[in-house]
Amino acid sequence: MSEAKSDTLRAGLDFHTKQYVNKRFDWNAFPSNAGFPDLERAQMRFIGSGGSPKAGESDTLAPDHFTLSLVYKHPGKYAACHAHEIEEAFLVLQGVLTVGWEEKNHVVEVNLGPKDLILNAREIPHGFRNAGVEPVLMSIMVGVGKPLPPRYAYHPKEVGDELAQSFGALPGQVLPVSAKGDHPLQRFMALHVVRYDETPTHWTKAGFGRKIYVGEGGAPPSTARKEMFLIPPGTGVAPYTRDCEEAWLVIEGHITVGWEEDGKRVERQIGPRDVILSPAGRAHYFRNDELAPVTLFSAIGTPHPVDPDFQPYTPA
Repeated sequence: MSEAKSDTLRAGLDFHTKQYVNKRFDWNAFPSNAGFPDLERAQMRFIGSGGSPKAGESDTLAPDHFTLSLVYKHPGKYAACHAHEIEEAFLVLQGVLTVGWEEKNHVVEVNLGPKDLILNAREIPHGFRNAGVEPVLMSIMVGVGKPLPPRYAYHPKEVGDELAQSFGALPGQVLPVSAKGDHPLQRFMALHVVRYDETPTHWTKAGFGRKIYVGEGGAPPSTARKEMFLIPPGTGVAPYTRDCEEAWLVIEGHITVGWEEDGKRVERQIGPRDVILSPAGRAHYFRNDELAPVTLFSAIGTPHPVDPDFQPYTPA
């Protein structure tokens, strides 16, 4: 590969890598929250704009099959019950998040801790709140590049604070999530909740583990696959390609990520809450050169990808 092509490959890798420390939270990302202090939340956009109308920013990667952002919520704040035409995944990074699904003034709720996920099914009205004592930080992934604006079912400007804060539940109509519950919504939500501690780890021949969050063995996939990678020190994967985009969000640790083209590799190290997006057809890889393990969250732009034959990393 010529020096010019190598420089282009390096520029591409750098452009598709977004570092948490260089991003900023937007406290005015959602116009529908304006004037309602209890709805306050901040968004950091990495891929697409998610549920915010602020699309096309220069420091935000263009979306294809999904968006990826971080949302910060103070204790005591909530998000009004709303629905989307597409699935929306919440992955908790910090704190405890309460999510409620509504049907005819019945609400089913679940509490999610760090590394737990819920895949909010399309057209199901849902809201969330931080009922804990520490802030909630979560990743939100919407299963289409340019989602339609959310449709609010119980916004405080329409129904008042009390009904909005309960996500539309009437008194005595809040139920816990349960795979064996009497209400169909309890059972339906249970299919879409993924607990880190209850999800089996599948070890690859490359030496890293995979937890399937959305896909076969996890929540039912609709538009995108989602996995958690557990990468021990000294472990890496050889370059591989997919026929769709793949994004990695670093949850814990520091990891070397790289791209390969015509036998030439360029790479860099990234850390917690950093994101890298590898487009379809781009050979990419990772390697843990540190003493501590790495946890990496992967979003793949198709619900049923053909899994690579993951091979251990070897120098070029």
